Amino acid sequence: MNTISRFFWFCSGVHLATLEKHPTEHNKYVGIGATIFFTGLFAALSGGYAMYFVFKGDSGAVFFAVLFGLIWGLAIFNMDRYIVSSINKSASTTKQVWQATPRILLAIMIGIVISRPLELKIFDKEIKERLKVSYLNNQRSKIDTLNAAFGNKYKIELAKLGDLKTRRDTMANAIKSEEQKLNFEIFGNKTTETSGIMGYGPYAKRKETELSQRRQSLDTLSAEVRRLENFVDGRKQFDGLMAEKIYTSKELDSLANIAGFADRNWALGQLSFSPNGKPDLSTSMAITFIGLLFIFFECLPVFVKLMSSRGPYDRSVENVETSQIYESDKDKDFEVTVIDGVHNTRISTEIAKRKNKLNLPQQYEI
Repeated sequence: MNTISRFFWFCSGVHLATLEKHPTEHNKYVGIGATIFFTGLFAALSGGYAMYFVFKGDSGAVFFAVLFGLIWGLAIFNMDRYIVSSINKSASTTKQVWQATPRILLAIMIGIVISRPLELKIFDKEIKERLKVSYLNNQRSKIDTLNAAFGNKYKIELAKLGDLKTRRDTMANAIKSEEQKLNFEIFGNKTTETSGIMGYGPYAKRKETELSQRRQSLDTLSAEVRRLENFVDGRKQFDGLMAEKIYTSKELDSLANIAGFADRNWALGQLSFSPNGKPDLSTSMAITFIGLLFIFFECLPVFVKLMSSRGPYDRSVENVETSQIYESDKDKDFEVTVIDGVHNTRISTEIAKRKNKLNLPQQYEI
C-alpha cells in the first residue's frame, strides 16, 4: 500500500519529501493522483483503439495501436499532472479560479478527444447497422444517377427501342388473335368472322397467307429490336452500368467491418437521428451523457484541487518556495556587490525591501 500511495503521489505532482511530513494530506493526494492516472489510462485505451482502426487490416495494426496508445496516454497523463500541480493554493479564491479556467477548458477538450473513440466502441453494433443502411442507399443513388445519365446520353436510341418493342408486342398480340380465328375457321367454330363450316377452305387459306406475311414482319421487327438491345447493352457495359448492382447482406457486412474511423465517426453522429431523419432522443442522450462523463472525469482532478482547502502541505510548499526565492535573490545581490566593487550598503537596503515584500522570517539575514 505504501508503494501504491507513493506512486499516486507521484501522479498528482506533489513534492514527496514535503508531503511525507503531513500525514493528514496523504489520502487527498492519493485520490488526486489516482484520478490523473486513470484519466491517462482511458486516454491510452482511446488513442490505441482509434489508431487500430487507422491501420486495420495491416499486419502491424496491433503494434501501432499499442505504441500510439502508450504515447497518447503518457502525453495526457503528463498534461493532467502539470495542470493540477500548477494551481497555486496560496492565492485567493478568485485568482485560483482564473488560474484554473484555461486548464478546465483544456481538460474539456481532452475529455472530448478521449471519449470519442470509446463511444465508437460502445455503440459498435448500432454503428455497423447505420453504415449498412448508408452504403445501401448510396449504392442505389449511384445506380439511379448512372441510369439517369445514360438515359440522357442515349435518349434517341432508347426512345426508338421503346417504340419498336411496343410495335412488336402489338403485332405479336394481333398474330395470336388471327391464329385463333384461323383455328376457329378450320374446326368449324361459328363466330362473327368465321363461316362455321369445318375444313380447310378458301377463307382459311387466305387467312394463313396473311398470317405468314405478318410473322415475317414480326421476325424482321424482332431482329431490329434485338440489334438495338445489343447496342444499348454494349453501351451500358462500356459506361459501367452492368458492373453496378445492389449490395447483398454479406457484402454489406464486409463493408461495415472494414469501415474506417471517419465513416464510423460519421455514423456515430447519425445515431442521434432515426433512418427517416427524425431525432432519436434516447440514443442522443446516451451519447451525450457518455461524452459528459469523460469530460467530467478529465476535469475532476482540477475540481478536487480547487475545492480542497489550503492544508499544511500547501503552507509548507509555500514556505519552501519563498525560501528558495529569497536565497536566489541573495545570491544575485552578492554577485552584483562583488562585480561592481561598491559598498554593500545600497545592496543591503534592496535586500531588506525584498524581505519585507516577501514577508520572510527574521532569521534570514545577510
